Amino acid sequence: MSIQNDPVVLLAALRERGWTVGVAESLTGGRVVSTLVDVPGASESLRGGIVAYDTSVKASLLGVDEALLDEHGPVHPDVARQMAEGVRRAMTVDGSPADVGIATTGIAGPDSPDGQPVGTVHIGVATPEGVGVTSWVFAGGRAAIRDATVSQAIADAIEAVGAD
Repeated sequence: MSIQNDPVVLLAALRERGWTVGVAESLTGGRVVSTLVDVPGASESLRGGIVAYDTSVKASLLGVDEALLDEHGPVHPDVARQMAEGVRRAMTVDGSPADVGIATTGIAGPDSPDGQPVGTVHIGVATPEGVGVTSWVFAGGRAAIRDATVSQAIADAIEAVGAD
């Protein structure tokens, strides 16, 4: 694991800024949160996560616009953006939302329900400074796509938080 996708680096950067993080996951099924929890001391920054595997949960728990989901389905850059923003709100503690929201949505295969290529992934990262989304088509089978997504989500969050 390189520094660019090392959860230790992400959590250290969050601690340094005094920031908290929440994670909303679809295709990764909780693996981003699990990767963060593997790091001793993660509880200083990690508030929790929501596995929004069912499309309706993206709307009901994370506030993803139902019209967007109806028009484009759950695998879309704007869905990742809204999931990242929504998980910040969902992880509110004592009136304060999480500072960072990380979101993953995509198609891990083996089949694609909506005609997009298997491996299509969108990752959203929301901070108080803005929201960014990256889009990918990862190669390989289901496990490889999910592994690549977890690694890229950590890397995107590191970049958004501004870790050295």
